[in-house]
Amino acid sequence: MAVGAQSGHGDPEQRPEQPAESASDPAGSAGPVDHPDGDGPQVRKQRSFWKELPLLVGIALLLALLIKTFLVQAFSIPSDSMQDTLQRGDRVLVDKLTPWFGGEPERGEVVVFHDPGGWLDGEPTPEPNAVQQFLSFIGLMPSSEEKDLIKRTIAVGGDTVECKAGGPVKVNGKALDEPYIYPGNTPCDDAPFGPLKVPEGRIWVMGDHRQNSRDSRYHMEDANKGFVPVDKVVGRAVVVAWPIDRWSTLPVPDTFDQPGLAAAATTVAPGAIGVAGALPLVIRRRRRLTDRRTAG
Repeated sequence: MAVGAQSGHGDPEQRPEQPAESASDPAGSAGPVDHPDGDGPQVRKQRSFWKELPLLVGIALLLALLIKTFLVQAFSIPSDSMQDTLQRGDRVLVDKLTPWFGGEPERGEVVVFHDPGGWLDGEPTPEPNAVQQFLSFIGLMPSSEEKDLIKRTIAVGGDTVECKAGGPVKVNGKALDEPYIYPGNTPCDDAPFGPLKVPEGRIWVMGDHRQNSRDSRYHMEDANKGFVPVDKVVGRAVVVAWPIDRWSTLPVPDTFDQPGLAAAATTVAPGAIGVAGALPLVIRRRRRLTDRRTAG
């Protein structure tokens, strides 16, 4: 019998010596080893971190751009028109997702919107450097080139809004209690207005610092008559993100939740419900009458 056929039965001293550790694995690791003939498992060389870094940076920038375009964007407050709610230099985060799904501004929300037509004429526009432009492009820094404004939504499409000298702002006949107005300011004594009916697809906006805000009241002679088209709204400001010591949310004040404020927009609903409920009864009664006449 050939010696090569004996397996595990010969003298241990007659067994062939184990091959030395491969030069490709000097540490003697237990992992798979490359075989020149290609019969064994292959070791996959790990890519260098520095080679992967550009890919990681590219993915991060792409995600930042998508977030800025569809989800959240940072904006800087350039004026005092929203004091004391917002201070000059504050950075706010704006929800841009809701408008993408057809959501429209609601009463009491602080919103950012593109200049609807000449509101910022004559206002200086700072010249950003290349780094600022890049950071603004990906949403990591507020844009200094876009002409955007930030105000509080007071009335929406279908509402009637007014404010007489010495009186409060009224929406659909309901007086607003406005604790957010800058201390010492009046609701509208500098520029009374109304009553005005807000067209559908428009909003009426005012700054919290009423005596230092060129808001809807001061643009009633323009093409939009002071109203802001909903399609100009970038989104709702939800958080003051910077500086850190001013971090806070921007909720809708309770005064906009008072009963009857939206009465003008919902008065049709009870009538419609009544008609919908009465219609089956009328149809049934007519059928009974018809059946009786036929039987007689």
